[in-house]
Amino acid sequence: MRSFGLISIRSMVAAVGMATAMTLSVSASATPGVSDREILVGTIQDLSGPIAMLGTPVRDAMLMRFEEANQAGGVHGRMLRLAVEDAAYDPKRAVLAARKLVQRDQVFAFLANMGTPVVMATMQMIVDSGRPHLFPFSPHELTYTPLHPLKFQMFAPYQDYMDAAVRHMVGANGYRQTCLLYQDDDYGLEVMKGVEAGLAKIDMALVERTSYKRGATDFSSQVARLRAAGCDFVVLATVVRETVAVMAEARKIGWEVDMLVTASGYSAQTHELGGDAVEGLYGVTVLPHPYAEGADPALADWIDRYRARFGVAPNVWSAMGYTIADLFIQAADAAGPELTIEGFVSAMASLHTEGDIFGGPAYRFSPDDHLGNRYGRIAQIRDGRWEVLTDYVD
Repeated sequence: MRSFGLISIRSMVAAVGMATAMTLSVSASATPGVSDREILVGTIQDLSGPIAMLGTPVRDAMLMRFEEANQAGGVHGRMLRLAVEDAAYDPKRAVLAARKLVQRDQVFAFLANMGTPVVMATMQMIVDSGRPHLFPFSPHELTYTPLHPLKFQMFAPYQDYMDAAVRHMVGANGYRQTCLLYQDDDYGLEVMKGVEAGLAKIDMALVERTSYKRGATDFSSQVARLRAAGCDFVVLATVVRETVAVMAEARKIGWEVDMLVTASGYSAQTHELGGDAVEGLYGVTVLPHPYAEGADPALADWIDRYRARFGVAPNVWSAMGYTIADLFIQAADAAGPELTIEGFVSAMASLHTEGDIFGGPAYRFSPDDHLGNRYGRIAQIRDGRWEVLTDYVD
């Protein structure tokens, strides 16, 4: 009995010791992704799928901004690390990626997840896990509404900016027959809502609409259908590759109709891939493209540093990725040395910026409004490069 009692006591002491150690361990790492030395942030990008040409510069620019912060001592002494998962624009792969980043990697927050299908498949899981869901590349209204302490968006929503952009384009050019070609998913449907709302405000409606499946390469039937409907203005809810394919098909059959693409098709790759076929294309943007020619000294220096780091020139997606990372750094710094998720989102909800070297807007967040910007500008491809034509349209 004595022996049993001694073993029991020893077992109890060991158990208490283990429980205490576990409690201390949990307390020391109560904020996921945060240690004395590091802040781990996750991102889900397309690095191998149909919009890899967008995901790659976004990832690279975020890495660059984190590296710069680390070289300057980090955020309150903590180094920033970016955990990147490639979902290839596939919602199923994105769910697995989000689960890995939450459960295995234990990231602090998600930053700039790429693509509306990916975001819609993963956002609820992320916020349910208690992680901030920040600035996804999906201007969908659900990325900031209903108001949620963990959801923040900096990109003007599709519905708002397409409503304003369509009204501006029709008013400026006198179009009578507006049509829509859209990706058959949440992205395309959000754009459609904005286009329909804008036309309704000027007592007009879509004359024709036609869709395509994500990843499509042949648009001959859609273009033929829109032409047959007599469209004089076509709104494109497409991304870069699809935008080029649609315009190339229209030009091939001799149809010189004006087209306007959402911000998802506003990229240097559009005119680099499309050449003469995309000349004259209109697009919605928040930032001017960061061309080296004509850049002021601050922007020129950033372009040189980006090129030296990655061996290619940056594009507007690089600028957006860099801005996203910078906003995260500003909020993390404002949250103070004792970084918690509660402290971070409180800092995020009061963050105000005054513009940047890229010519972007001033972003404004508040406890009652987690959308930092609501407006876009109209640009057009002229002589092989994007030229911003307007201020922010409302």
